Amino acid sequence: MALSYPQIDPVAIAIGPVAVHWYGLMYLFGFAAAWLLALKRSGRAWSPVRRLRVESLVVHAALGVIIGGRCGYVLFYNFDRWLADPLWLIRLWEGGMSFHGGLLGVIVALWFFARREGQPLLAISDFVAPLVPIGLGLGRIGNFIGQELWGRVTDSPLGMVFPRDPEQLLRHPSQLYQAVLEGLVLFVVLFLFSRKPRPIGVVSGLFLALYGTARFAVEFFREPDAHIGFDLLGWMTRGQLLSLPMVAVGLALVAWGLARNRFVGSDQVYQDKAHQDQAR
Repeated sequence: MALSYPQIDPVAIAIGPVAVHWYGLMYLFGFAAAWLLALKRSGRAWSPVRRLRVESLVVHAALGVIIGGRCGYVLFYNFDRWLADPLWLIRLWEGGMSFHGGLLGVIVALWFFARREGQPLLAISDFVAPLVPIGLGLGRIGNFIGQELWGRVTDSPLGMVFPRDPEQLLRHPSQLYQAVLEGLVLFVVLFLFSRKPRPIGVVSGLFLALYGTARFAVEFFREPDAHIGFDLLGWMTRGQLLSLPMVAVGLALVAWGLARNRFVGSDQVYQDKAHQDQAR
């Protein structure tokens, strides 16, 4: 017994030589969903981001995802190829994005946004963190449709044969595992947890710790990159190695935030900013 792979064309729209893949559309759907949810969250009294600034926030984050995701993929997973062909970095149509690189890119982008808004970085990242899992889940569905980043060989009833797999072996649909854990589950937990004010840094820390844990677990079912294999101890993958610091930093942020116990609106800088926004 095994699951059958649904015959879904990776190309969603094709007009002559121009092809739009589902993976790219998933990015657009993710940004759109984050924008709509951010608009709703910006109406809360304790929100550090006013409704008029949501569009700018989403643009900053989108640039961070794209630039950071591409640079991370090149540096973390294909550094040798980049050294041999530096222009490959900007050939985005050839594919290749890294979550961990995208995370770093978003952090840098949010730092610029926070500085411009006169807000602490962690207050902005707490606002953004619950928006991220939607895009993560959709991105993994895009991976599944594109038949990339599939799982390890298995005899489990959950296994399926991917048509593009040259070996035609039963494999875990690990992209769907990630869509559920990194997307649906993480979104529900963060969305519910952040429905009321939390100490600054706690929501961001919870996101880092939970994502890092989920990614570390799912990597046991995901096929390691063929050109990398295992990085450590004969079983740890590059994705697991990059996720460990996330868990450590996340737990530290949660502990620090709870100990500090400071909330958005408790500092004069927030109060001043709120008055400025109301006056616009």
